[in-house]
Amino acid sequence: MNWGACPADVAAPPQLQCASLDVPLDYRQPDGKKISIEISRLQSIDPAARRGVLLFNPGGPGGLGLTFPLDLVRAGIPASVLARYDLIGFDPRGVAHSSPVNCNLTAEQMVIAPKYAHNEADVVEASAFAKGIAQQCAASESASVLPYLTTANTARDMDQIRAALGESKISYVGYSYGTYLGGAYATLFPDQTDRVVLDSVLGPGGYDITAARRFAEGMQDRFPDFAKWAAVRNSSYGLGATPTAVTATFDKLADKLDETPVAGIDGSYFRLATHGLIYQNQSFPRLAQAWQALLANQVPSGAVPPAPTPTEQSQTGTMISILCGDNAWPRTISTYQDNVAQDRAAYPMIGASTANVWPCAHWPKQPIETPVQFSDQGPSNLLLVQNTRDPATPLSGALETRAQFGDRARMVTVDQGGHGAALPFLNSCGFSAVTDFLVNGTRPDTDKFCGAEASARGLSQQQQQAADKILDRMTRH
Repeated sequence: MNWGACPADVAAPPQLQCASLDVPLDYRQPDGKKISIEISRLQSIDPAARRGVLLFNPGGPGGLGLTFPLDLVRAGIPASVLARYDLIGFDPRGVAHSSPVNCNLTAEQMVIAPKYAHNEADVVEASAFAKGIAQQCAASESASVLPYLTTANTARDMDQIRAALGESKISYVGYSYGTYLGGAYATLFPDQTDRVVLDSVLGPGGYDITAARRFAEGMQDRFPDFAKWAAVRNSSYGLGATPTAVTATFDKLADKLDETPVAGIDGSYFRLATHGLIYQNQSFPRLAQAWQALLANQVPSGAVPPAPTPTEQSQTGTMISILCGDNAWPRTISTYQDNVAQDRAAYPMIGASTANVWPCAHWPKQPIETPVQFSDQGPSNLLLVQNTRDPATPLSGALETRAQFGDRARMVTVDQGGHGAALPFLNSCGFSAVTDFLVNGTRPDTDKFCGAEASARGLSQQQQQAADKILDRMTRH
């Protein structure tokens, strides 16, 4: 591995080194076409205490990884972890500096979550929109590569990274979608795993149709936290003096924007944007201000996205390809019409959106292999950490993954809302459990529960900036 300076557009100090690694596009043809994977490294601060390498994935699919270790250091990873490992980041295949793809999507198409459907005709309309995205990807210059952008192949790339680093095993920390990627690696390469941490855990099917529909469950779990927060601050924002009143304001705004959009912001966009801004408590003020603006028929700051950059195109193209390449999705509109009717009743806030038609219903290629199936066969070296009220990866999916891994895993459940349970700046109990495991190999003997804490700990300006970058990446679920 030839380490050197990172790409010019990666803002990083000299201690973050980068290298490129060629891997097979299709692992069924290992001597065939190769693609390049870009890797980064922060070396251990104490070589005498070094245990090995610790790989990270921030989620997505399609999350940028090169500077992620550096962001975690700036956010407060303790010196004990920095001593034990070289921290390894990488842009997954298809993304940014790793053979990027491009579906040439418009700003509107970059929001791949379907629109909220009020009736069966709305599902037909969403299907046509989703079909346009799928056809655009199929007609792009990246079309021949897209079928090979899968979780299983990304896990195989991770093992190529392990081998290139000269390591017999790797440790791993993955967030959100990165939990499914880590689970896939631990399933495909159990003997090459050292200590594996999965934070904000997807169900065992990855980002399949079940996970898509679970966003609505997560919204219903999490929204009451925002409603309580806003009610306490009614004098500042005027969104309602009680949580019930704040929820009524949500319904009022959604209905109002369905009838009369504000600068293109309709009720569907409002619902999905609200979901995205309840991922972290730090986003609550921004969300409340956006509601204030919309109540006054004004455009919220930053609400109109600019044209997507090449990096954003590669992230979204990879995300769609993995969603559609890992699992076969239903192809009949009637299936989605039934799902929408069920979820609109069960999860009224966004259920009629997330159960609607995604591009995978029209994806031109069927998956090239069956999905990775988690099992309890392998070393007992997995630690799962999960919030009770996660808007993106609800507790129900985490419990299913926990059950699939059996005695291979332990799970720490944290009584808090939001996406990301054990980052350095969140719950100290959850973060301590992760740190103890990574540094000392200590896991709870049985599954553990961490109680709620009054607030996140105070951060310096640098830590807050790093935390914001981490959370922004995780929001690209």
